[in-house]
Amino acid sequence: MASGNDQKAHESTYTGFIGLVKFSIIATALVAAFVIFMITK
Repeated sequence: MASGNDQKAHESTYTGFIGLVKFSIIATALVAAFVIFMITK
């Protein structure tokens, strides 16, 4: 079990993860839009 003394490390990791997820969603949406554009062209 993790101790409660490393809350700042947990928050930092969580913030980094959420930022990466946001970036990944945007990148995936852009790639999907590009693929759809190329298929319909």
